[in-house]
Amino acid sequence: MHATYRTEPYSVGMRAARYSEYGAGIDIVELSDPHVPPDGVVVRVEATGVCRSDWHAWQGQDGDVSLPHVPGHEFAGTVVEAGGAVTNLRPGVRVVVPFILGCGDCSWCVSGAAQLCPSQLQPGFHLPGSFAELVAVPRADFNVVPLPPEVTFAAAAALGCRFTTAWRALIEQGGLGEGQRLVVFGCGGVGLAAIQIALASGASVTAIDPSAAARSRAESLGASTQAGPPRDSAAFDLALDAIGHHDVAAAGLGVLRPGGKLLQVGILGGAGSAEIPLNRLMRNELEIIGSHGMAAAGFPELISLVASRRLDPAALVTDRVELATGIDHLRHMPQRPGRVVLIEELAH
Repeated sequence: MHATYRTEPYSVGMRAARYSEYGAGIDIVELSDPHVPPDGVVVRVEATGVCRSDWHAWQGQDGDVSLPHVPGHEFAGTVVEAGGAVTNLRPGVRVVVPFILGCGDCSWCVSGAAQLCPSQLQPGFHLPGSFAELVAVPRADFNVVPLPPEVTFAAAAALGCRFTTAWRALIEQGGLGEGQRLVVFGCGGVGLAAIQIALASGASVTAIDPSAAARSRAESLGASTQAGPPRDSAAFDLALDAIGHHDVAAAGLGVLRPGGKLLQVGILGGAGSAEIPLNRLMRNELEIIGSHGMAAAGFPELISLVASRRLDPAALVTDRVELATGIDHLRHMPQRPGRVVLIEELAH
């Protein structure tokens, strides 16, 4: 163990975006610097993504959020302070932080599946998030991942949720491989990441989105696109619901080949339930697989693909903005499909 220390002082008081009511105003406020947890670090945020999950939380659709709240969970930055129990990280180290922080001790964490940890913590949901200049991150030795110099902060922030979510669903859960056919419902951040991962894996991709702009983004990556669900039954090996809608999940099941898999990653907000064709599910041995983020243990392989340029998360970024503009994008996210937004100007 070592004493808590910093490599450089940082000013008392930081800017952050915060809301005090669900669905109401999001304001830029001055807050006290976060205290470093004994087992954690304080990270200076260099880049953070604006994610639809942040929008769901702002709308009151996430029971883990307590008001007032600072959102943001897709971030990369520089360690500026380390707690006394931290052994693997020092100030000055460039890092990316998974949005799920496992306890490090339970059977799920020990097996590498910290996204299932019953004691998990999530910056931007359970904890104050990255729409701020500084973020305190507990359980740092187990969860915080150092970045090689070849990976930019922008690329790492784009990894932080959308690419890790897509990778976990397609590769680790779905077993997607060369020659398989994938249909992706929704061409937002996760959907576009899924397209890039699938094509790099040698699969073919059909992307579904009602927005012409979102379809254009998908086509630029190499996917074929449609405005509505495919009409061909038994056409795809895997279907990915990156929207989060009961009708979309049902449509995904309807186009799977025998032995196919529906991967559910979109948050199903609102009322209603999917009509699941149980007889077809049984006869064709279909699978419905949930997937929720990815543990820090899975990051090194993904980061190595970015460092070798087989994957390019930064290529998906459409907007690099300062904090106030990032808040505007969060407010209007449902009306701006197909955009991948990073907040990079967080300093005074």
